Amino acid sequence: MDRFTAMATFTCVADVGSISGAAERLGIAKSAVSRRLRELENHLGVELVHRTTRHLALTPSGEAYYHRAARLLADLDQAEEAVTREHGELSGVLRIAAPLSFGLTHLQPAITAFMNAHPGVSFDLNLDDNEVDLVADGYDLGIRLASLPDSTLMARKLAPIRNLAAASPDYLARHGTPHHPADLADHDCLIYSNVPETRVWGYTDTQGRWQAVHGRRRLRVNNGDFLREAAIGGAGIVIEPTFLLHREIGEGRLVPILTDVPWPEIGAYAVYPQTRHLSARVRAFIDFLAQRFAGEPYWDHHLPIADKGPATR
Repeated sequence: MDRFTAMATFTCVADVGSISGAAERLGIAKSAVSRRLRELENHLGVELVHRTTRHLALTPSGEAYYHRAARLLADLDQAEEAVTREHGELSGVLRIAAPLSFGLTHLQPAITAFMNAHPGVSFDLNLDDNEVDLVADGYDLGIRLASLPDSTLMARKLAPIRNLAAASPDYLARHGTPHHPADLADHDCLIYSNVPETRVWGYTDTQGRWQAVHGRRRLRVNNGDFLREAAIGGAGIVIEPTFLLHREIGEGRLVPILTDVPWPEIGAYAVYPQTRHLSARVRAFIDFLAQRFAGEPYWDHHLPIADKGPATR
């Protein structure tokens, strides 16, 4: 038995929560994963996992062994990185999950710049607006646009994500320009469906009360790029993150409206599991993103956003 391979296989099974999931992540057959687990248990003389047809759970012995094994593997990773850093080079694969539109518009050029600066680093990127399980799916890092609730994840804020209402010049010429959020009741509204509507179509008034905004729901879709293009085509009014609208506003294809309204603000965060050792390449990439988006993000320059406030970290 290769003790290192068996240990790495076991920790992968524990992270993913299933033999089939570990087999997919490791790129080997399920039978190979099962054999390595069995050999490791025979070597140790204890049962590490309870197996049923539907569920897999660590035994108390398996739980204790997992924490020690994960620490040993992390120490080995650190030792290899220390040798690599002596030559001033980063290497290895970064597995990242990020939302689609932000990934296409702002993460893609950042990743390209990072790869040019670090030729030894490769990326395995999943773009999906639905959140993935970083631990179960084996990601080193996630980029999330959210007001982060209490979580088992560690997070570093990269940039504020502000919203702005906008429409095409043609739409406003045909339907008029709303001057108060209540005026949206008489307008066609283009809605992002991947979050609760009230998280975007509303604002906090000067008395600190939440005011919901209602309009004619003309289009609902789970992609911000689609909504932006529909707005450019004159289909209605959008309220979307400024990172999606800034270029089109600068080019005059969209006109910002209701700019004195403090639409909801969230943040862009780099998130990672508390229990996961952060490799040098992951730390370097997080630092790179934080520096790239530092202060007021470049996509908010020259935009008329109400109550921008400080871009706190």
